[in-house]
Order: sequence, then C-alpha cells, then structure tokens
Amino acid sequence: MKHIVIIGNGISGITAARHIRKLSDYRITVISSETEHFYSRTALMYIYMGHMKYEHTKPYEDWFWEKNRIELKQGYVVSVDTENKQLQFKNNDLLGYDKLILATGSQTATYGWEGLSLNGVQGLVNIQDVQALENNTENCKHAVIIGGGLIGVELAEMLSTRKIPVTFLIRESYFWNSVLPENDAKHISEHILSHGISLKPETNLDKILGDNNGNVRAVLTDSGEEISCDVVGICTGVKPNINFLEGSGIATDKGILVNRKLETNVKDIYAIGDCAQQHEAIGYRKPVEAVWYTGRMMGETVAQTICGKTMPYNPGNWFNSAKFFDVEYQTYGWVFNDENKKEGETHFHWKNPEGNQWLTIAYHEETLKFLGINTFGIRMKHETFDSWLNENQNVAHVVDNLRKANFDPEFYKKLESNIQISFKNHLSSKTTNTTKL
Repeated sequence: MKHIVIIGNGISGITAARHIRKLSDYRITVISSETEHFYSRTALMYIYMGHMKYEHTKPYEDWFWEKNRIELKQGYVVSVDTENKQLQFKNNDLLGYDKLILATGSQTATYGWEGLSLNGVQGLVNIQDVQALENNTENCKHAVIIGGGLIGVELAEMLSTRKIPVTFLIRESYFWNSVLPENDAKHISEHILSHGISLKPETNLDKILGDNNGNVRAVLTDSGEEISCDVVGICTGVKPNINFLEGSGIATDKGILVNRKLETNVKDIYAIGDCAQQHEAIGYRKPVEAVWYTGRMMGETVAQTICGKTMPYNPGNWFNSAKFFDVEYQTYGWVFNDENKKEGETHFHWKNPEGNQWLTIAYHEETLKFLGINTFGIRMKHETFDSWLNENQNVAHVVDNLRKANFDPEFYKKLESNIQISFKNHLSSKTTNTTKL
C-alpha cells in the first residue's frame, strides 16, 4: 500500500488528506510540529478576543482522523532524504514515504531589525503566537504594530478589545496603500483612526529598544522618534517555511518551486499552500499566495493528481475577503492600486455619505470591460461576480445589476440606485472631458 506523507496540518495539507482518502485506500500520515489537530487559523483572533475557545476552531471532532484512517504525528522534520524517501525528525525519529506533500505554510517575515529577540516582540501566525500574546499583554500599557497589512489590522483589533493603546507604523501614505487604490486606503485609514488607533503613515522601524532585563521598552523610528511600549507586533508579512529543505535537492526560491501540477523538481514530491511558488505566476497572481482558499484548492488539486487523475492547478478569478474592525472587505477580479494600474484601467469610486459603505470598480476605459471590484461594508455574492468576470461583462451591465449580486438585501439598505446614478454621472463626466480634449 502506498504511503502518502503530508508535512503540515493547515488547510492545504488537511484538504489534500481528506480528498486522497475519498479517492483512495492509501495510507496517509499528516505531520505537524504546531498542534495535534487541524484548526482554523483565520479564527485565531477570536480566541484572544474571548469569542471562541481553541476547541471551537477545530472543524472536525478529534475522532474524525482515526475513523477516516488519517494518521496524525506530532514532530518537527529537520531534513528530507529524497534519495531514500525518508524524513528525519528533531528527536531522530525516521519516517519513510512513497509520495510526499510539503504543506509547511508560512512564518513571520522579519528584516534584520535590532531587538527582534527581546521579550514582548512577536508575530501573529499560529496558536503559539496567540498564547504568547496572552502572556505579553498581561500588564501591557502600550503596544506598537509594525506593518500595514491584514495581520496588522487584526492584531490592532485584538489589542483594542483589551483597551490596550496601539500605535501603528505603516510605510505608505495610507493603510494598505500598496494594494488598495488611494480612495479605498484613505477610507480604511480613517476607519482605523476612528477606533482609537494611532496611525503613523510613512514611518519605518529603525530598531527595537530593550531594558536591562531583556524586555521591550520602546521602538525607534527612521525619523528618530522613540515610542515607549511593552509589546511589538511584527506584522510585515509572511514568508514560506522552507529552511529545513536546505541540502535536500528540492528546488526553492522564495518558496518551493512547483509546476502547474504542483510537482517539485524531485519525483513524487509536491508542494502546496503558502510554501509553494509557481515557476511562472498565473495571470496577475503572485508566484507565492498565502491565501486560505488557494491553499484549499491546491489541496484538492494535488489529491487528484496523486490518485491518478492528473490535473493542473487552476485558481480561476482572483477573489479575497477580510475585515477592518467592523467593515467587511471583498474583492473580485483585479483592482490595482494607483501606481500599478494596467494599461487602459480606470476606476469608479463611490462612498455612502451616511455610513461606512463604499466600493471601487475597475474597468477598461475604452472597451468598458469590467475588470474587478472592491467592496467595503457591502456583502456581495461570489458566484455572481465570478460569472460576470468569466463572461467579460460590460461595466454598465455590472452596475445596472448590482442588486443581483447583493448577498443579504433584506439586511442592508438598498444602495444600488445611488451607485447607479453616481456611475452615470461618472461616465458622463469622463465623456465630457474627452470631448474637450
């Protein structure tokens, strides 16, 4: 019987295990150094905020794994012997495999700042980080967060529920301006400020300062400002967890290099999820995607291939969702920030003057082809936008039919007519300006 070994019990690895079991009778072993059982990393913040317990974040009961003949092994893999198809663990245990799936996820990305080893400095990637945060914030009077991304805003919300003052250092002019168009980023920045967070734009970390006991006492910014604090949250992104592969012969760059079938350069070894890097980026997607749903899709894809139904990884249209305190964010298709707009891309922006709802629609200025949408505080249907993108719909059709995409119209004030009027005025003004030119 073939033995399939999966290193990593996140969404990618567990999805692969579940689908391999559905499709085959192979022996399956899932290895994790973090926790015995699979849990939802997206729910970590709610444990700290007191909304959930760790047990509530486990999608499957503990008996599920034995019932489905998926062996769980806790341990830290230190090396992969690809010639003999064997893994070595930190405690010197050995485990053989017939096929190996690397689903080792991410770790906090740091950039060599002085003071990273001080007590109170941490990231927010796994359950151990949440446990560390509990200890680090027990008597915290002030926290500083470095990096203006989704993990950073989650950490800011978590700390604010404990009434801990937060200073947020971001290198852009507005929060997440490296991804969002300026109007969207500006509104998000205003919303973060409204929750009592001190936002410091265009500010970089120089070093982290400690006291005589090895604890954090302050950060020093690149402008020379010293900000006192007890906790420093490093939220400057994540990087693939691949250090243990050094010397294995498995090709790596930023991540583990794979083709569209998620195969590495070594026969019978695959990589999926946050640790995988496509040789060639798919469309506008990044070669490494640390996104929950793409990890799940990779797990399903590699399971088919391992079970004899070889198929390429095809993630389809880009989409994502997140939350900025109490404002939900969704994106479908591609809405690039102002610096990275593609040729012919233009934007329509609308904001509800009476509430925290706004959107940005990207379309081609000449053909009026719909390219993508960002929505904030307006919940939309994924399948509707996916269909419109696949059909290469005209942006006017999308705006005229927004009601069809509204996820919960009975709970949301109907804003479609206001958006449609604003869009018609937007198109009219662009036509007038073109005529003048």
